[in-house]
Amino acid sequence: MNIKTLRLVGILEGISFLLLLFIAMPMKYMMGNPILVKYVGMGHGVLFILFLAVLFTVCEKQKWPLKMFLMGLVASILPFAPFLFDKKLKSLEQAPAQA
Repeated sequence: MNIKTLRLVGILEGISFLLLLFIAMPMKYMMGNPILVKYVGMGHGVLFILFLAVLFTVCEKQKWPLKMFLMGLVASILPFAPFLFDKKLKSLEQAPAQA
């Protein structure tokens, strides 16, 4: 696993979270149609677990401090934060290429 994989999974997890919060949940509670919550929620759950597994693996491989893992963990539970974390990952991904 590499930073590029982590970024991809993180973006997908972030998108799935926004879909759950801003499309599926309103459809359930405002329109009485819970079907999207079932599928989007399951997809988000799988992506969330995958993100944490990939994050842990990449942190170990890159020998990043615990702080980096915790930043990713917090980013994965706050709306829009995965995209900010991705910005940080992008800078780390490009850093070795510039050296």
